Amino acid sequence: MYYTLIVDFLVMNYNKKFMRKAIALSIENIKNGGGPFGAVIVKDGKIVSTGVNCVTVNSDPTAHAEIIAIRKASKKLGSFDLTGCDIYTSCEPCPMCLGAVYWAHLDKMYYGNTKSDAKNIGFDDSFIYDELELKPENRQVRTTQLLPEEAIVAFETWSKTEDKVRY
Repeated sequence: MYYTLIVDFLVMNYNKKFMRKAIALSIENIKNGGGPFGAVIVKDGKIVSTGVNCVTVNSDPTAHAEIIAIRKASKKLGSFDLTGCDIYTSCEPCPMCLGAVYWAHLDKMYYGNTKSDAKNIGFDDSFIYDELELKPENRQVRTTQLLPEEAIVAFETWSKTEDKVRY
């Protein structure tokens, strides 16, 4: 029992160290003209990459802290599969970033602020979650399927390709 408590304490301090780094990045990023978000990707107890929100700085709506950190980690490790890595992010990820966390196959995610905390300062993602529940034709962004009989050729080709890299 005593041993388990010590291990739990050490693991919690280990995790807090990386979360504090993500939080520090988010605070520093505000001073540099970016949004209040930071992320850290860790593998085997070492920081592989970091990211901060660069949406306004880079004029890129996808330049969220988690996306930046995932891109950098993938490049550094030479793989789109980040199995074995954990992500520490200063805020609960938006739908785009949460999807990226899953696509990257990260093992575990830790976050500081909640999506409600983000909503309280003007970063409200709830409309995206609401939109996902709707049929495409009922969403705010006008959506029309076009040329499905031509588009399916790419999927048929993919299905028949034997040496493809699955992801």
